[in-house]
Amino acid sequence: MGLLPVSGAALRADARVREAARDIGTRYGVDYTDDAAVTAMLTERRKSLETEQRRPAAYLGLLTLMAGMFLPFGIPLSPALDAHLFAVLGAAGGLTVAGVAMLVHARAQWKHALRNGPLAGYREVLGVTRAHGIPLAHIPPWLEGRTTGGGGKGAAPIPTYPPVEPAPAAHTETATAPPPSVTGPVPVPPKPWAVSYYERMADAGGWHDEVGCLLVLAGGGGVTWAVTVGTGVGYAALLLVPVAVWVWLAGRRQGREKEELREQALKYVKELEAAQAAGARVPELSPQLRALLDGHH
Repeated sequence: MGLLPVSGAALRADARVREAARDIGTRYGVDYTDDAAVTAMLTERRKSLETEQRRPAAYLGLLTLMAGMFLPFGIPLSPALDAHLFAVLGAAGGLTVAGVAMLVHARAQWKHALRNGPLAGYREVLGVTRAHGIPLAHIPPWLEGRTTGGGGKGAAPIPTYPPVEPAPAAHTETATAPPPSVTGPVPVPPKPWAVSYYERMADAGGWHDEVGCLLVLAGGGGVTWAVTVGTGVGYAALLLVPVAVWVWLAGRRQGREKEELREQALKYVKELEAAQAAGARVPELSPQLRALLDGHH
């Protein structure tokens, strides 16, 4: 699973969150403060949900629905179907209803698997964690029933609870209290400049190919117009061709730069994963890093 929404160390650091997570875990039979157990559970449940989506009933329902929708379009092409118009329309309606019913059933099974069991408990833990002011580094879209990279609420969003006041400061330790740990909290790796630059330019670009093609077409159209009409002004459109080449080269250069920055961002995410495994409290990732992580996994 890589980067978890929140580490077990962060859950255990707040006594209230720790007790709530253990109470929820008791109900579902999972220790949500154990990173290894959570990772194994999430991996197994994700595979199970993917299996639910690939069940034969879902594909059969889609094929049945398509057959019911497209059957009437074959009536003008086949005299045999045209001779039994009402029977064909009735069959098309029956296939459409059956296909929709199978798709709805498959969707209901997938939702049931998503909304129940250990995943439901884990979403409760994440809701409690967020209510106590602990940041969630990254929530995989599939955990909430969203498509990869998609927005929206999802079929099973993280529950929202009222914000909880911060815990009161601990009293001064007595002389008999054990000395504090000399190691201190695990630090979060600093974000390199290249990663910050990637976040700024991740959504930029992507227009060079389209603009280059339009410029070439405009140049070709200008030459065609000049040849057809017999005026030399249209030949000036040939100047658009080197401009198109320059645009393509600029896009290629930007693409190479973005790919290099993407590798740096992936390296940084790996460092965050290692820090989280060591007990660091990873802050919430930026939308660009979340999209990168979703696409990478």
